[in-house]
Amino acid sequence: MKLVQLGLVALLAVPGVWAQSVAGLWDASLTQNGQQIPFKIEFSGDGSSVKGWFFNGDAKEISNAGTIENGTLKLNFDGYAAVLNLKLKDGTLDGTYTTPTRSLPIHAIRSDGRAVADVKAPNIDGIWVLEGVTSSKGEKAWSLIVKQKGAEVSGAILRVDGDTGTLTGRYQDGKFVLSHFSGARPSLLVITPKDDGTLSLELNGQHNGGADSAYRPEAARAKGLPEPTDPNQHTGVKDPSKPFAFSFPDLAGKVVSNTDERFRGKVVLIDISGSWCPNCHDEAPFLEEMYTKYHSQGLEIVALSFEEAEQLKNPTRLRAFIKEYSITYTVLLCGETDSAKDKLTQAENWDAWPTTFFVGRDGLVKSVHAGFTSPGSGELYQRDRHEFMTTVERLLAENQTSKK
Repeated sequence: MKLVQLGLVALLAVPGVWAQSVAGLWDASLTQNGQQIPFKIEFSGDGSSVKGWFFNGDAKEISNAGTIENGTLKLNFDGYAAVLNLKLKDGTLDGTYTTPTRSLPIHAIRSDGRAVADVKAPNIDGIWVLEGVTSSKGEKAWSLIVKQKGAEVSGAILRVDGDTGTLTGRYQDGKFVLSHFSGARPSLLVITPKDDGTLSLELNGQHNGGADSAYRPEAARAKGLPEPTDPNQHTGVKDPSKPFAFSFPDLAGKVVSNTDERFRGKVVLIDISGSWCPNCHDEAPFLEEMYTKYHSQGLEIVALSFEEAEQLKNPTRLRAFIKEYSITYTVLLCGETDSAKDKLTQAENWDAWPTTFFVGRDGLVKSVHAGFTSPGSGELYQRDRHEFMTTVERLLAENQTSKK
């Protein structure tokens, strides 16, 4: 037996063999605030090219680089300036996922791939209104979007600043248990259907907000309960007759200002962002999609990125963010996150990352949208996409001369 064990140790010391031993899907969990949050992670490759990825619904958050040394797997996720360190022992993986602001313990066992027994589950598919919310942004309700197929469910909780990412899970022991971790915003949601047609909720993780029950929208309205905050009405500007002023350097150090000739007579989307912000990650590929589609018609997009102090010295994460989403619109490095309110002097009731200001050809703000949804929000994600595109197309159709 000892010889067999020694042989296994020797084999695992070989990077290619070790990589093969972890290749495949694993059932993992992280611990945050004393709560275990389950998620899936998968690995592939060999000793010279090891990769891993988290899941966000159908999307994958893939590592940028990987190494194996002394039986330890190290994966870099540059988009969040994060490192996953895992060590294989007795068929389990244990280690940490570390970002600039926290370190989360990770434990994983190999997924056995066996089909889960089918069970009859009550129908909770559709949109719900979460009540009992206490939010620093003044919200009294959130939206819960659920997509269900038998006992399998997916969905998201949508706040004014964006959603949780795609929560996934299934019905078991009288409850739906859904969770999420894709490198950011870990969440665990337990839903218990009640006989009166409402849902009882237990929400843990990055955002809990005190929500404890959910109603169908029509039932919530009939009871006179608060509605989710309208993202188009949450934030405004102090003086609509004045332009939204900005003047910050790009990553090459060149100062870009709203008064530059390149913006004269153009429709400009000013996006308040940060590479640390998961909802900004949700929005970035869509902004790039719009920029590609409408730039030749007169659309400019400027992201005002606010980062932590260390990232200001060397914005490696922001560069990775730009690379990950192939961003070609303008990105400016504007200062630390807690300086944003002082620097965004025209913004009124601004507190959501991201927030997008729609500036017309005359240089004035026409509308503001707080937050952004991910595909996990289903039809509400499609609603946001449609509203953004409709607003841009309407502003592009205006032929007013800039007043700047």
